[in-house]
Amino acid sequence: MKKTAVLVNASRGPVVDEKALLKALQEKQIWGAGLDVFENEPEIVSGLTELDNVIVVPHIASATIETRINMGKIAVNNVINVLNGQPPETCVNPEVLKK
Repeated sequence: MKKTAVLVNASRGPVVDEKALLKALQEKQIWGAGLDVFENEPEIVSGLTELDNVIVVPHIASATIETRINMGKIAVNNVINVLNGQPPETCVNPEVLKK
């Protein structure tokens, strides 16, 4: 990465090796980092939050009332589908449903 790069992780914590990130930030190999998730949540590598070139925010992107209501509806619809012998709408591993 360029020395002017800002690493942003809002996906999954283990995508980023936090020890390597800490070293890269301390040695100015990259300019900064924005972290919404952490490698071993809720723990954060010691020293990372003390840096001036790191912004850490809570992983709350789905915390709106509307989103939580929709998440509940999806869960209920999935349960109803399964009880009716149908696959859940949001199954992430459909291969397990094959008999």
